Amino acid sequence: MHLIYTYVDTPIGAILIAGDETAIVEIHFAGAEPQPDWTHHPAALREAATQLRAYFAGERTTFDLPLAPRGTEFQQSVWNALQQIPYGETTTYSAIAERIGRPAAVRAVGAANGANPIPIVIPCHRVIGASGSLTGFGGGLDVKRQLLAMEARVAGQTLF
Repeated sequence: MHLIYTYVDTPIGAILIAGDETAIVEIHFAGAEPQPDWTHHPAALREAATQLRAYFAGERTTFDLPLAPRGTEFQQSVWNALQQIPYGETTTYSAIAERIGRPAAVRAVGAANGANPIPIVIPCHRVIGASGSLTGFGGGLDVKRQLLAMEARVAGQTLF
C-alpha cells in the first residue's frame, strides 16, 4: 500500500501522519521518519492535521476522521474499544478486556494497545495500570502524562 504523509507541529513535537487517499493509517510521534516509498502530500491530510491541532489547542475532544489501522481481528476489537473511552477519562487494561468479552486476555489487550498504529486519535494513552499507574506508551510516559493532564484540564477533571 502506497502511503502519503505530512507532519503537524504540536506541543509534544512534530507528529507524522500517514494515510492513503481515503483514510489515516498511521500516526508517529516526534522524531519519526517516513518510509522511503511514502509521498509527502500535506494537502491530502489537511483535515487530520487540522483536527490534531484543534485537539492540542483544547478545542476538540473527539476526532471525525476516516481510519484504517492495520492489525489482527483481536487488535481491531481492542482499538475499537479504545475509541469508546471518553475524553478526559482513563480506564484499565482489564476493563478493556472485559469490554471486548475477553476478560482473561489482559496481557493481549496490553500488547494490542501498544501496537496501536494511530495513537491520540485512537486514544491508547487513556489506558492505565490497575493500580492507577502510568504504563508504557509509544510516545514515552512523559508524553502520556502530558496528554492525560491536558485532557483532564480541558474536561475540568482532576488527573487520576
